[in-house]
Amino acid sequence: MRLIFLLFPAVLSSFGLIGCVSAPVTTHTTLSATQDLSPGKAGRAQIKEKRNIPLLNTVSKVYIHPTKLAIGQHTRYSLSDKERNIVLNEIEAQICFELSERYEIVSNKDVSSAEVYSAVTWFEPTGAAASGAAAVAGQFIPGPIGLRLPGSLGGLGAEAEMIKDGSQIAAIVWARRAQAIGTDTPSLSRLGDALQFAEPFADEAARIMSPDPLPPKREYTKHTDPCAQYGGRIDGRGFVTKAITGLYNPTQRSDTQDETDK
Repeated sequence: MRLIFLLFPAVLSSFGLIGCVSAPVTTHTTLSATQDLSPGKAGRAQIKEKRNIPLLNTVSKVYIHPTKLAIGQHTRYSLSDKERNIVLNEIEAQICFELSERYEIVSNKDVSSAEVYSAVTWFEPTGAAASGAAAVAGQFIPGPIGLRLPGSLGGLGAEAEMIKDGSQIAAIVWARRAQAIGTDTPSLSRLGDALQFAEPFADEAARIMSPDPLPPKREYTKHTDPCAQYGGRIDGRGFVTKAITGLYNPTQRSDTQDETDK
């Protein structure tokens, strides 16, 4: 108990850091074009986006390319080969999950009406020790809003575009860093925040790549799911771990995938 009280000054100091942990602007891109990007509805992320709704309305079948790691002097990340595959696979899986609700996902790009490319441009590791301390302190703080300690705030920068007949019809540049105060769950994994942010990135990517009006949501069984190669759409293990420990336990989709596809 004494340890918890000793932690509180550091926890409370996070309040003063909330204004300086916004994700940096991505200055390097793999997109085929950037001149028509405009600021979007950011929420807790920094976003630039482009949508050509008339052309999006002509798309029916989509081919999803493997997510890549951007290279260049302006990129920011420090990842081992295994960590790289885990992050890329999670982003690719979440993009598949989201787009498959809107389009038919095909495995042959020659029969597609559009192709989707994505990349990670920035990665900030989650501080494991500080995350663990925040989880312990969080057990004594009522309500859904948690506190994160300095040194534990990870982040992710990613981008994606949809190409039809050689032209970009939708694109997004997205970046987000964990907040000291909020609902970003601490993790003992260096990849914790980046993997948590894969889903909100995919949500936004799918939003800007969607036709208007939206078609009826596509439903699948485990036998018809075009994204079955990535495993389950809902990670029940992660929910259980969070409920018991207050920590996020990331799924490692690369454990069941052929990494040579990357």
